[in-house]
Amino acid sequence: MKVGFVGLGKMGLAIAKNLQKAGHELAVYNRTASKAEPLRAQGARVAETPRDAAEGAEVVFTMLADDHALEEVCFGETGILAGLEPRAIHVSASTISVALSERLTEAHTRLGQGYVAAPVFGRPDAAEAKQLWVVAAGTSSEVERCRPLLEAIGRGLSVLGQKPSSANVVKLSGNFLIASMIEALGESFALTRKAGVEPKVFLEVFQSVFARSPIFERYATLVANEQYHPPGFAFPLGLKDIGLVLQAAGNSQVSMPLASLLRDHFVEGLARDLGELDWTALALLAAQRAGLSKA
Repeated sequence: MKVGFVGLGKMGLAIAKNLQKAGHELAVYNRTASKAEPLRAQGARVAETPRDAAEGAEVVFTMLADDHALEEVCFGETGILAGLEPRAIHVSASTISVALSERLTEAHTRLGQGYVAAPVFGRPDAAEAKQLWVVAAGTSSEVERCRPLLEAIGRGLSVLGQKPSSANVVKLSGNFLIASMIEALGESFALTRKAGVEPKVFLEVFQSVFARSPIFERYATLVANEQYHPPGFAFPLGLKDIGLVLQAAGNSQVSMPLASLLRDHFVEGLARDLGELDWTALALLAAQRAGLSKA
């Protein structure tokens, strides 16, 4: 298929490489054009604007950090909506707000274009290894047209229904679970460390008794090893996602007190200059509160 791809950060570049390996013809755009060079070397066309990447594409993917970045590449004279042909599909793989997903659904529908929300679960190393889990929502025909692409980037695909924003709700709920898990792991490791138990020993117990999910076990290993850098998922993005969770919860009148606590911990972490670390640094905060770490 002819595929446009906008956003070549750590996740986006890995996903685009897997689409290219699967034999799809790519036109790619990134604000820092040099990040597209590995794809250009393998035959991709480097577009000058998001609109250029979308023109002639059957499907255009976006993988951006937040709502603002996605809005910048979608709307306006040089945006994706201006270049995408009728019936062509925008696949948003970004973790964005439910409100923006609904706005994109309306805008694409108005122009006769398709829109599928397909955020992914997994870190950059999982993206490189094609081990992402994709959650997708949109009209049945559009999701099925995109299925070969979605299956080319991960180990599994869950189709959630006809309403694209449903996938964003699921992604935000999943990230809330991960952040809650990191917080619980951080507090558990801080308690056992302060009692004199080596982290690797408690990790062995965790792996033997509790670990069933690759995601849970991976984060437990990162916490046990105090591996907060380099960031696979940056600490400020954790604050962004938990903020989106609380926004969605407020709109649906759902009380989520743990999410409020997590937001406060992310804010505290940024105040303690943890912004350059991975969001696993929630565990570093727990260690600091326990008097185990000052850095």
